Amino acid sequence: MHAKVFISHASTDTWVARQLALQIEACGAETFLDAADIQHGDDFDEKLRDAADTSSEQLVLLTPWAMNRPYVWLEIGAFWIAKKRIVVVLHGLTRDDVAASKFLPVALKRLDFVNLNDIDSYFHQLKERIDSSSTHA
Repeated sequence: MHAKVFISHASTDTWVARQLALQIEACGAETFLDAADIQHGDDFDEKLRDAADTSSEQLVLLTPWAMNRPYVWLEIGAFWIAKKRIVVVLHGLTRDDVAASKFLPVALKRLDFVNLNDIDSYFHQLKERIDSSSTHA
């Protein structure tokens, strides 16, 4: 398995998303982060589609700002349709906030979310998946 993590976030959360990307790369995975990987003059939508196709999983930084961003939902839909892993990281929201939202699809609410303060558990699991796939390759 080629580990590449597509990071979905609101532009307001770019700094936090960049910090997550650094930690994901330290685990041995590549990342796709629009602010870092899409250059001026690129076809934004085409770059997103290509990155979603070549990514093994998605990390969604779900914040109050991200909840209202159409591209975040479009990206989640692409990963859901492709049956790829979607990891939702809550920042500025609680599980109760998410459960109470009438706009979140039930399929997303069923996922095991991780709070940003507990993100090390995700990094540990990601590293295990990467190590496991390299021993089976």
